[in-house]
Amino acid sequence: MKASSLSFRAAVLFVIAGMVWGLYMAISQNHATFPAHAHLNLLGWVSLFLFGIFYHLHPEIDRSRAARVQVWIWMAGVVIQAFGVARIFTGHPSGEAFAATGSFIVLGAMILFAWLVYRREGYAAA
Repeated sequence: MKASSLSFRAAVLFVIAGMVWGLYMAISQNHATFPAHAHLNLLGWVSLFLFGIFYHLHPEIDRSRAARVQVWIWMAGVVIQAFGVARIFTGHPSGEAFAATGSFIVLGAMILFAWLVYRREGYAAA
């Protein structure tokens, strides 16, 4: 599977999860986990969809293993980070470790994405 397809499919799953989470908060009238919900939507839906567009526009990168790895790492980091942020805002200090770990994983995935973006000239020549 190409990185763009993986990004688009994952983004759709994340936005559905984010919408269900938002509906749950509205129905329960408990918005304590709003920050985690926002992280999930921004990183899981918006960022993944933007990655998908970039990869689709650059087919040589889209087919690369590095791009697929970047997307998988990003997805794992988003889940861990959102879980940790939700734990923090529901009064569980143990969430700090998850939020921090997820944040570093997402940062690593973004650095890999940056490397792919800046190397695109090399991919085009190969």
